[in-house]
Amino acid sequence: MTGRGAVIGRSGVTRRWAAVAAAVGVVASGCGTTVPGTPVAEGGGADLSGFTDLLRECDVVADPDIAATVGADAIVRDFFGAICRWSAVGAGGLVKITFDWFETGSLDTEEQTARRLGYAVEQTTIEGRRAIVVTRPGDPGSCGTTLGAPSAGVVGWWVQYPSGGGDPCAAATRLAELTVDVAN
Repeated sequence: MTGRGAVIGRSGVTRRWAAVAAAVGVVASGCGTTVPGTPVAEGGGADLSGFTDLLRECDVVADPDIAATVGADAIVRDFFGAICRWSAVGAGGLVKITFDWFETGSLDTEEQTARRLGYAVEQTTIEGRRAIVVTRPGDPGSCGTTLGAPSAGVVGWWVQYPSGGGDPCAAATRLAELTVDVAN
């Protein structure tokens, strides 16, 4: 081949390989991380004694009891995990229900977060446990109740009647009572 730049001299090839090697070295040096500690086989190191019925949180109150509490004739689970959701319908229309169980959560953190979001927070007790009732300003159809969980962390219920039709605070508080009663 002829032409300008078509033939690369030995020093040009060496410089390019040196540049490639340097780039690989920089990238490779950022890929390794040393983690202190002792490796443990999967499932062998976790202490789950405080997590009773792990992955069954959504079953702590039976679906028919949830439906009866919110005044619904039918209920469907929308999602379940650390946060569980149901949609229900009754004479008052649609009802949205959310349950959460944060095994390592605290009531103080939940209260601070609600206040930071601009929600109104009322101190109360449920079945002898410290609890909070949370309402969203300008949304009389929504209310949540959070209290210390029976074993560890916090549990909370949020009830929303988008078109009215019920008392969301009474429903959320009753669901919290059922949660503590069932879990004892």
